[in-house]
Amino acid sequence: MQTEQILMATSEKATTALKRQRLVNFQGGQAGDGEATLGTANADYSPGEQAGVNTHGSLLVEAGAAIAQGAQVQSDAQGRAITLASGVAAGRTRDAATAAGEIIRIMR
Repeated sequence: MQTEQILMATSEKATTALKRQRLVNFQGGQAGDGEATLGTANADYSPGEQAGVNTHGSLLVEAGAAIAQGAQVQSDAQGRAITLASGVAAGRTRDAATAAGEIIRIMR
């Protein structure tokens, strides 16, 4: 079981549905492909709710593909972490993922 160490969190009004352990953008929506990210949602939220967003620390995030340990990551179109390609870095992995859907830790 993975654990996280949250150093900082904030609340943001959800502008879209947010899923727990997926990346959130600065507008309060689920992060899109390569977007700058505020952090990860700490629970599932509906639009209009005040969402808890973990912004700094060792954070749990859902992987969108296989990712090597120590790799920089960005958001995919569903707010999951993928290896940095051409987007904005959302952090660096502490764990490897062998497939989409795995929960890994990122440092940010």
